[in-house]
Amino acid sequence: MAGRIRDEDIALVRERAAIDEVVSAYVTLRGAGGGSQKGLCPFHDEKTPSFTVTPARQYFHCFGCGQGGDVFTFLQQVEGLSFVEAAEKLAARFGVELRYTEGGPRTGGDHGQRQRLVEANRLAQLFYEAQLAENAEAVPGRRFLTERGFDRDAAARFGVGYAPRSGEALLRHLRGRDVRDDDMVTAGLVARSSRGLYDRFRGRLLWPIRELSGEVVGFGARRLYDDDRIEAKYLNTAESPLYKKGHLLYGVDLARRDIARAGQAVVVEGYTDVMACHLAGVPTAVATCGTSFGADHVRVLRRLLLDHDEFRGEVIFTFDGDEAGQRAALKAFEGDQQFVAQTYVAVEASGLDPCDLRLQHGDASVRELVASRVPLYRFVLRNVIGRYDLERADGRIDAVRAAARLVASVRDRSKVDAFARELAGMVGVDPDEVRGVVRQASRRPPPTRRSDPQQGPVEPAESPSEHGAASHQPAPADVLPVGDPRFADEREALKAAVQYPQLMPAPPGLDGGDFHHPLLRAVWAAVAAAPLPAEADGGWLDGVRERAGAQASSVLSRLAVEPLRTTGEPDARLVAALLARVQELTAARRVEAVKSRLQRTNPVDQPADYNRMFGELVALEQHRRELRERAIGSID
Repeated sequence: MAGRIRDEDIALVRERAAIDEVVSAYVTLRGAGGGSQKGLCPFHDEKTPSFTVTPARQYFHCFGCGQGGDVFTFLQQVEGLSFVEAAEKLAARFGVELRYTEGGPRTGGDHGQRQRLVEANRLAQLFYEAQLAENAEAVPGRRFLTERGFDRDAAARFGVGYAPRSGEALLRHLRGRDVRDDDMVTAGLVARSSRGLYDRFRGRLLWPIRELSGEVVGFGARRLYDDDRIEAKYLNTAESPLYKKGHLLYGVDLARRDIARAGQAVVVEGYTDVMACHLAGVPTAVATCGTSFGADHVRVLRRLLLDHDEFRGEVIFTFDGDEAGQRAALKAFEGDQQFVAQTYVAVEASGLDPCDLRLQHGDASVRELVASRVPLYRFVLRNVIGRYDLERADGRIDAVRAAARLVASVRDRSKVDAFARELAGMVGVDPDEVRGVVRQASRRPPPTRRSDPQQGPVEPAESPSEHGAASHQPAPADVLPVGDPRFADEREALKAAVQYPQLMPAPPGLDGGDFHHPLLRAVWAAVAAAPLPAEADGGWLDGVRERAGAQASSVLSRLAVEPLRTTGEPDARLVAALLARVQELTAARRVEAVKSRLQRTNPVDQPADYNRMFGELVALEQHRRELRERAIGSID
């Protein structure tokens, strides 16, 4: 069995795998100045972007939750991979052939489980796609697509395929490509019975379901034959290490760039609706995969939309006009408050979904449907009010009471009064009367504030300022946060050392005693122990992080991405000045200590001690002046 990946191959992967390109598959990034980019953190919910990526140093750091590291760390955390799995995935993507210490290139049988499952799904998707295009048995599947306005090119664009009815076609195909039986079962491609293994999808039209990165993690299968033993119209891949239906959106791999560019996401109900929207000129459409739209889907879209207070995009839901569609709208309204974006509903008057609408009235009608959206809250209130006879006084009272419960549930109190006024206008009653009913509905115990089980009560994240953001690394109770202004100069010196080690003087002149926060001291010790590189790179930073230890790793990632408080490109003079500033502060503290001892010493009774300390004070003052002159270029 192959051993560890060779260090030179890891270094080559790190060099080729641009961290901003990798992160952008999961998070929409915007320029933040100083060569950095920002987005909404994929590791915790936040309303203001604090997740920062610095491509020049191949590092990321979130100033909200403290997560940080290099491209390998990001992939490990966002997808739950081991280091080897992350390295293999990046190597495959960026064209690096990995070698292992005990042999040549690793064979398929030695890959981590996740990579094996991804490969099994990829092979299955190609097999299904070829069956749809070439197998005479797939005529019903091709007819299904044609009748809905999708030609061969459309099917190929979305990777639609067909599963033969035999029950072992895929099983034999994958065995012929050395895919393990257990991996087929785990991936949900094959099932096991008392008679042995058989294809899980048989005689069905299939849509590949992909992650943001474009990897196939599962399938949605549509019933084609009346004698199909599984009566459900749609059958999805079962939950697996890859397939988590609550986190997946069909079409998101195709739509993510347009969602980020347009600041808009259109949520439809089915796979063919996604196809119809994209083909009709609405490339921001996505759909859930056999489940209702939930909180995890919200988080995915928020990251893609860069959904925060300064940038308000829009999320448009399309629902059928029937009772089921109204229930879906109510559920969406419950999750509406998780968005900063404006939420809308687009419902076609005759109840047609986007696929049928395109088929009957053409591409323009789909675009017009999206353009005719109405605010979600208004749609929901109208549906609730529509159940009552507003011609009767008691009907109006009942309508207000029912709708007031919805209005009172809105956590954004700034919206409540506007909703109450609109409700009053819909029903035809006095706004003050509606406000009173809403206040009554609001009189309930406030929700218990949730805490992060690992970090305690969730507090607002401190935004990066001129002194930096608050660190979330654990530290002794009597130690101030790393972000405290008193450590500003120490942080600046360490940022210069971490980001521009090639510009540091040799020797740098600092020691651990110059740093007063234990985590900053640990980072400096790790930097000082590393040979100065010709230029900063992820490999050098990783070595520093290993020496600094787990507690200081978040501080290090923050120092690696937080820009220096300077204008222009840093040079050796600036780096030396920042280091000298910290030394100057240490010298100043020593000066004050000697002055204090001098004040307590009697020159008559202790002349030798007094003269020695006076000479020491003169020397320290001179040393401090020299450091001050060297530190003139630093940023105060």
